Amino acid sequence: MSRFASVALTVTSVLLALTACGGGVQGTPGGSGVRDPYFPKAGNGGYDVTHYALDLAYDPDDRRLAGTAEITARASQDLSAFDLDLKGMDVERVTVEGERARWSRNGQELVVRPHDDLDKGETFRLTVRYSGTPQTITDPDGSKEGWLPDGDGALALGEPTGSMAWFPGNHHPSDKASYDLAVTVPEGLEAVSNGELTNRATSGGRTTFRWHTAEPMASYLATLAVGDYDISRSTFTGAAGGELPVYTAVAPSQKGPARAVLARIPEVMEWAEYNFGPYPFSSTGAIVARVNSSKYALETQSRPFFPGAPGIELLVHEIAHQWFGNSVTPKSWRDMWLNEGFATYAEWLWEEDDGGDSAQETFDALYDHGEDEHKDLWDFPPAEPAGAEQISAAPVYQRGAMVIHKIRQTVGDDAFYDIVQGWAADHRHGNADTGDFTAYVEEKAPDEDFGPIWRDWLYGDGKPDKA
Repeated sequence: MSRFASVALTVTSVLLALTACGGGVQGTPGGSGVRDPYFPKAGNGGYDVTHYALDLAYDPDDRRLAGTAEITARASQDLSAFDLDLKGMDVERVTVEGERARWSRNGQELVVRPHDDLDKGETFRLTVRYSGTPQTITDPDGSKEGWLPDGDGALALGEPTGSMAWFPGNHHPSDKASYDLAVTVPEGLEAVSNGELTNRATSGGRTTFRWHTAEPMASYLATLAVGDYDISRSTFTGAAGGELPVYTAVAPSQKGPARAVLARIPEVMEWAEYNFGPYPFSSTGAIVARVNSSKYALETQSRPFFPGAPGIELLVHEIAHQWFGNSVTPKSWRDMWLNEGFATYAEWLWEEDDGGDSAQETFDALYDHGEDEHKDLWDFPPAEPAGAEQISAAPVYQRGAMVIHKIRQTVGDDAFYDIVQGWAADHRHGNADTGDFTAYVEEKAPDEDFGPIWRDWLYGDGKPDKA
């Protein structure tokens, strides 16, 4: 609390200085941060973003990024000023509704004072022109995100806060928006992002790629991969009957190892739609970078990222995230288990359906031997990680999946799949938290007592009784 209060006071002081000669201020500043329990500086108050239009140019030789971000947003209160998250980079110009705006920097906060106050409910357009060398950010758990130089190119990975390293925005999962991204790179390199590639044009030794994401996306799921990639395009006929583009980008060194598993994307998609309901996006695919380009895979929206050729279970995990995490997105980082528990349980279901261990056998083995494979499995309950450094720890993934399995045990398969598909459909392209989920389960199975599951498995300390 003391750190947040300090930031708030600093921002207030800056805003007073900015408005001292303005007079007539009717609104109040939007908040810096949305008080996320693990990342209190993430996101900002006072407005909701509806669309990002990013125009970027990247030169791998000097690792310099130049960008213009045009952000469309709606004021949720009367605003005299508001913040954006942007870590590093040099800001050159800011306009609001075409008028020059005053601005200042305070850590990761870009504080903007528009020429005219904004009224509650008003839709406004903000433009930020910026440039510099984007930063690589170290997470509390020690992993790297943000902007990752990679050979002759770069990777942009955003979970949980890395997206603020390469474009300004409202970087919290609770604020989702559509995206248009144009990126210009030296001719011969590819630039791969989310959604659909709408245009590619080369002139003067440089190529511009234009990507469009129509469905709402949390900024941590936005990605950009620049470099030498082999591109493959195909289609998948979804449950709704339409053909979805399948766009894969594979580093040349991984083309052989990745070929067989990527060829199974249509099979995995069909299986996932059967279990989870209609696919929530308008394209699919994958990005497979060089081995060790990153230390982790990530469920970047519509096009999961892998550091090297994935196994089939990892592919299933990241595709399942398109329903759980990407379409149904957590309201805060405390609700991470809703992403990872479902995606991990999808691995169990795939193995069960593919002739391997049943989900019950996987559950039993984890319960009996979890201390050996995951030493921290019982350290904290999945719905209450002990700190920001633990939102990706074993209790969130494995014990989260165990919660899902306990629900299945309680209601039976038919009711279980009704709950899973209904949850994904009712919260499609929205945000939800743990309370929303437990209430939904109880509503759909009113004759069952879920109290012991919530008490012992979801919120309880230590290893629960298996019965």
